[in-house]
Amino acid sequence: MRIDKYLKVSRLIKRRTVANDACDAGRISVNGRPVKASYDVRPGDIIEIGFGTRNVRVEVTCLQESIHKEDASEMYKLL
Repeated sequence: MRIDKYLKVSRLIKRRTVANDACDAGRISVNGRPVKASYDVRPGDIIEIGFGTRNVRVEVTCLQESIHKEDASEMYKLL
């Protein structure tokens, strides 16, 4: 699954276009390297997202094409 879609489905970022823009701006890194929106996410990857002055680090636990809002947090583990 592409990282921009993963960020939207997991509700880490509200819209896919915003996730795409964040990747283009270099605010999204996977396993310590900045990635483009087309990067394929795999379980076990460590994603770091720069939100203004704070960073959010999560580990990908599972991939699903669609998920209920209540269960979206099961797709990642906060670090």
